[in-house]
Amino acid sequence: MSERVDVTLPDGTMPAHRWLPESGTGPGVLLLQEIFGISPYIRRRAEDLAALGYVVLAPEVFWRLGVSDVPNGPSMLEEAMGLLGRLDWDAAVADSTQALRALRDDETVTGGAGVVGFCFGGGLGYAVVAGEPADALVSFYGSALPQLVDAVPSVSTPSLHVFGESDAYLPMDVVERITERVTGGDAPAEVVTYPGADHAFDNDDFVNHDADASAAAWARTEEFLARTLPTG
Repeated sequence: MSERVDVTLPDGTMPAHRWLPESGTGPGVLLLQEIFGISPYIRRRAEDLAALGYVVLAPEVFWRLGVSDVPNGPSMLEEAMGLLGRLDWDAAVADSTQALRALRDDETVTGGAGVVGFCFGGGLGYAVVAGEPADALVSFYGSALPQLVDAVPSVSTPSLHVFGESDAYLPMDVVERITERVTGGDAPAEVVTYPGADHAFDNDDFVNHDADASAAAWARTEEFLARTLPTG
């Protein structure tokens, strides 16, 4: 079960959701949404992370647009893309950065703090740790990465980047360029790709879901977090 919490910002209050592990304390994970907001899928991934022993904080990044989540359905992609077109990217980065700071200050967080993001949240997470280093970053098919890897300073946070080899939004030549940049810095960076998987393949509520790639990528995520952000 999650609880509603607030992240205080200089110009307002961002709603967020917090999941606690069974122990009640643990390292923190900032969970950054897809373009569909704090969807049932994101909530399930939050529960998965809490089950691993993490305190999970998922901010409502679209709060300035008055939206918590986009309902599942045939128009979900069109509606979500419309929200993305209205989003203030710089404000989203600043808001998410403050959420990471709030997570670190949370009394239930013992140990370090990392970031896990999907699609929109995968690129957003990279932008956050570029300015506010964390202990770990897991980025699933970060849609903004092609614009970020050349523009942001070198990231010092250890990172894992996950892509599908049949991604219609991030084709393999783009993934190769991203790989060259993220692995070219001083921080450890791992890139893994999955044959036949399209964009958003981890989302089991979306048409592109690939069960085999999803299971393999999540197992890799668990292993990476166990190394970089151990719970015990």
